[in-house]
Amino acid sequence: MNVLKAHLQSTVLTLLDRNTSQREIHRLTGVDRKTIRRYRAQRAGGEANSPGEVTTGSASAEDQIPPPRPPAFGVSGATVTSSLARSACEPHRAWIEEQVRLRRNAQAIYQDLVDQFGFPSSYQSVKRFVRTLRQSDPKQFDRLEFLPGEEAQVDYGEGALTIDPKSGRYRRPRLFVMTLRYSRRSFRRVVWQSSQQVWAQLHEEAFRYFGGVVSYVVLDNLKEGVLKPDLYEPELNPIYSAMLAHYGVVADPARVADPNRKGSVENAIQHIQGTALAGRRFETLEAQNEFLRHWEENWASKRIHGSTRRQVEAMFQEEKPHLRPLPVAPFRIFTEVVRTVCDDTTVRVDSSYYAARPAAIGSQVVVRIYTSTIEIRDRHTHALLRIHSRMAHPGSVVLPTNERPFNPSRQTAVLLANAGRIGPQTKALCQHMFDAEGRPGQRAMWGIVGLSRKYPTRLVEQACAHAISNRIYRYKHVRATVERLFEQALQQVEEAPQPVSQLTQDHPLIRAPAEYGDLFSRAVHHEAGNDGGQADAHDDRASPPRARGACATPTSFAATSAPATPSHLKLETQPHDDHTRN
Repeated sequence: MNVLKAHLQSTVLTLLDRNTSQREIHRLTGVDRKTIRRYRAQRAGGEANSPGEVTTGSASAEDQIPPPRPPAFGVSGATVTSSLARSACEPHRAWIEEQVRLRRNAQAIYQDLVDQFGFPSSYQSVKRFVRTLRQSDPKQFDRLEFLPGEEAQVDYGEGALTIDPKSGRYRRPRLFVMTLRYSRRSFRRVVWQSSQQVWAQLHEEAFRYFGGVVSYVVLDNLKEGVLKPDLYEPELNPIYSAMLAHYGVVADPARVADPNRKGSVENAIQHIQGTALAGRRFETLEAQNEFLRHWEENWASKRIHGSTRRQVEAMFQEEKPHLRPLPVAPFRIFTEVVRTVCDDTTVRVDSSYYAARPAAIGSQVVVRIYTSTIEIRDRHTHALLRIHSRMAHPGSVVLPTNERPFNPSRQTAVLLANAGRIGPQTKALCQHMFDAEGRPGQRAMWGIVGLSRKYPTRLVEQACAHAISNRIYRYKHVRATVERLFEQALQQVEEAPQPVSQLTQDHPLIRAPAEYGDLFSRAVHHEAGNDGGQADAHDDRASPPRARGACATPTSFAATSAPATPSHLKLETQPHDDHTRN
């Protein structure tokens, strides 16, 4: 008769004491149900062997029950016992939990327990204990509910096998799916290749299919929609962003590696791949798209959804009035590129050149290429700078005449405009020169216009009028006439009598020069007397008396207008009755 090992015996007996069913004991321990019934019968009859006793007919316990593990160093096999109350791993719970957090398996933990702590129990005990620690509560998923017309989810999948027109072989195209979150109604279409333009165009087709637009679109972080994924500020593709702005829709990119955020479209892709497209093949994309439309309208929209327990089409009819209306004009698909402004103030697009002013030479601008037009925008602010019609012939130059660099064949308008600012006679003379001589006449026109930088424009206009009246259409004649008129004007200025200013010499309010001389003489004598009395006390700071006396003569003040008068003189020091005398 086979005898269970000690730890299995204790486990089976413990479970039997708890009135656990034989089926559950077999599931937990792997012990055959017949053996479990035998131990139940022995337990009921009182004949069951305890783990520490020797079965009848056996030589010894060591021979009958081999140790369940290699004995630890310094530990005898006789000390191996089983605990019916709790696991033998409980004393080492903290250490085992730390090892589990380090993602170590039960075998490695058991080996370290034996080597480091002299663990007496078996590997199965450690495995059960580790399994208990790793059991955790199931992950909770919040149920997301949305209002009608609030959100749509988009994503790519794989379509059914279809013949590729380029290779002639079967290949799986890309399957675009947009699902309305409220009603679960979907739009499906397959394409061979995806791009920024195709991604935006598929959104437009979906909006037209539903007959309106939603408020938000949840998408994956694919390059067609998101250039740089970011948790806080994702950078959208410019074409995709412009398309959504045209329809008034806001993009809400899902987090990276978080497909549950757009679970509705994920389930829609799995549903059609496993139901409608499984095992099918198509000759063309048009045939597959027609099949997808038929399947959606006749089967997918008529089904009872598993979550809502309602028909998809009925819920879509409830949601449709809440969709916002489509704009009048469709979105114009474009291609956006970055170009550098050349030294001729143009940018090159598809082998043609377009004016880019006011963008500076050498700066980079954003060019949006539409079907029939070209838009040039500032790279940082995206402000519109120029709009041009798209040229069909390579090598075309779209540059207004007033922005072209020097070219003799295109300077006529510039010259005539400058001549018109001088005067009508000057413009008429230049126009006659160009009509008579053509391009060679532009040199004479430049000379006539240049005279206005050296001579007054009135004289240039008068000279041109003289040339027209005498029918002399030559630059040298005009220049000679201007020079002669200028010399005559200078001569007239020189010969003109200069007005003499008659200054009033005598007036009751004007004092005589002698009075000013007498006034300064008295002031100087007064200051000289004061300085002489203080010379001994201030010998190191005062000026020598003779220096003051040298200039203190009345005649010197009267003959001159008081030059070099000391700054400390005060005219009001000596009072006088000049006003009374006058």
